[in-house]
Amino acid sequence: MGKKNLIDEFYSLVQVDDYDGHYAKDIKDDDYFGMPLECIVAAEKRMRSSAERGIAYFSMEYGLATSCYNKFSSHLPLNAANQLPENAVFSNFRVADYFFVLHSDNVIDLPIYSGGLGVLAGDTVKTMADYKLPAAGIGILWNSGYFRQKFWFKYGQAPEKMRWDPHTYPGLVPLKNIIKISLKQEDVYLRLWKYYVYSYKHDAVVPLILLDSNIEPNSPRAKNLTDQLYRSDDVILKLLQRVILGFGGVSALNELGYNIGTHHLNEGHAVFAFIAKARGLANDEIDKLKDRFVYTCHTPVEAGHDRFSLDDLNKVLKKEDTDVIERFGKERPGLVNLTLLSMNISSATNAVSHNHQKVMHVQFPKYKDQIQYVTNGVHPYTWMSQKFKELFEQFPAAFSNFKSNPMILSKAAELKADSDFRGRLWQAHQSNKVDLCKFLDKWRLDKDSFTICWARRVAAYKRPSLILHDIGRLVRISEEIGPLQIILAGKAHPNDNLGFTYINEMLDKVDRLSEDYNKLKIIVLENYDISFGKLLTSSVDVWLNNPLPPFEASGTSGMKAILNGVLQMSTVDGWVAEATDRPIGAFFGYQNSEGSVGNEFDLHMNEDSEELYATLSGLTRLYYKTNQRGKVDISSEWIDMMIECICAAAQFNTYRMLDQYKHLIWKIA
Repeated sequence: MGKKNLIDEFYSLVQVDDYDGHYAKDIKDDDYFGMPLECIVAAEKRMRSSAERGIAYFSMEYGLATSCYNKFSSHLPLNAANQLPENAVFSNFRVADYFFVLHSDNVIDLPIYSGGLGVLAGDTVKTMADYKLPAAGIGILWNSGYFRQKFWFKYGQAPEKMRWDPHTYPGLVPLKNIIKISLKQEDVYLRLWKYYVYSYKHDAVVPLILLDSNIEPNSPRAKNLTDQLYRSDDVILKLLQRVILGFGGVSALNELGYNIGTHHLNEGHAVFAFIAKARGLANDEIDKLKDRFVYTCHTPVEAGHDRFSLDDLNKVLKKEDTDVIERFGKERPGLVNLTLLSMNISSATNAVSHNHQKVMHVQFPKYKDQIQYVTNGVHPYTWMSQKFKELFEQFPAAFSNFKSNPMILSKAAELKADSDFRGRLWQAHQSNKVDLCKFLDKWRLDKDSFTICWARRVAAYKRPSLILHDIGRLVRISEEIGPLQIILAGKAHPNDNLGFTYINEMLDKVDRLSEDYNKLKIIVLENYDISFGKLLTSSVDVWLNNPLPPFEASGTSGMKAILNGVLQMSTVDGWVAEATDRPIGAFFGYQNSEGSVGNEFDLHMNEDSEELYATLSGLTRLYYKTNQRGKVDISSEWIDMMIECICAAAQFNTYRMLDQYKHLIWKIA
């Protein structure tokens, strides 16, 4: 196909709203913002074909790592609003905190995610592209993203509204297509946007369709519906955000002419897609719709199961909609549970780890036979550091096709006795650690000091302050065994008062530290995001994960770390419960009794902090036995565990995950 024919075909399939002509400078010939255009045309035609029925993957958020994975180029200079902002650091080295900030010239990640759920969705659609599946993502264009986290001395986290410019974000284009969803009291209009998620080989794409209500002729309230992710201060607004994802997503797929066989609901946020499809159908036809829906539940935490009163639903939706919702989702008279609704309208339901499946069986015993599990994974090509890609390329006999088949990483076990591999593995890790030290150079990190990190969403059950529970113990470990470098990062939801309390407590404890900074460094990073996540998971010595079991459904940050040979120090929960037979680090702490969920607010801080410090002491001793100021014992058990981490990464990735989804959930070959 000639370039002219290709570009003409693209514009016939994708109605780009290029009112000022600037997109035409980035979409021309066989070029789409620096990527091949041909696979976009192929994907768009395939999604409209009657020959095969596609998968529509609905998610409230997507974390795509667009700052570091498959970055698009643009003829436009980087808009300051789309540039990574400066971030402060809060540490016990107050002079550096006062004079310096962290700065990058890189583009922000597409700001339509808040945390792990979104990153999992992003990794999933990237793997769909790698597998060349006929699939489309459905999400929302959050005009103000999630929020910007700022630290205020003595006041903890101060959330600020985020501003970015979608019109100049590389690779993101608005469409001329406008859809309408009819609600009880008003019609809401949504503009469609597209962002193409490329495979790592750049030979296939998954179109991501994003919904935007910030247009005329919507009312000011309707325009605000897609402003900020996870608004929870207004129950009707919270409900309408979920309605937009479900109803808007179905209307968007119809508008674009996509032939969809499976609607995958990534969390119950998207369940109103079923209600949209049910409009105008008789009860027996509605029952048949279940064959086209599947559902993934991501949380055992009570707040994660959305509930709405029928009174509120009746304010927003038509009676035919609420009748279907009540039929399938009623928890008790007058109250609907979106988790129950999602399970009742789906042909397949899955938890996101084996441990989570057990918890769901306790929480929803009537659904025990229905609830399967597919343990989450991470997209290897996104999260594996360049140094480790180069390491594996140096041993082609073992890792011949690790990029397309990450399961082959299990062959690292065959190299355990290879001193050359062990030495190069340590060197690759140290090279990553040097990058971290350079990034935080003003805070005087040392590449030969034991470095541990806790970084994730701040929530009570994740126990973010556990390692700081007894600062005196940390001081003694650093004095008696060797220096400690502790890095902490994470956001609390703006309406999570308990999360705010934890951040305030952590900052206050760090501020009161007066010990020798060369022995104990504690650094808290502001505004934790994907770019920080990629740096930290590849460069610290140990990844700390201490949720209260069994409330971590899966977790994925540790999976990113093991891809880069970073040891785990973890309670036994989520995905980690499937890895305790592997020597990938050390496990500690409270475990819930079989068949019991327990209380998510009984945090066992005293006893688990004692176990944490005992475990930390053991790992610190082993580290300094292995690395004596740069003199490394290549035969050390530490390097054995690094190799076991890489072997485990052969299982905990999205390629294995999608293989299971295809077989167990989507029922496709």
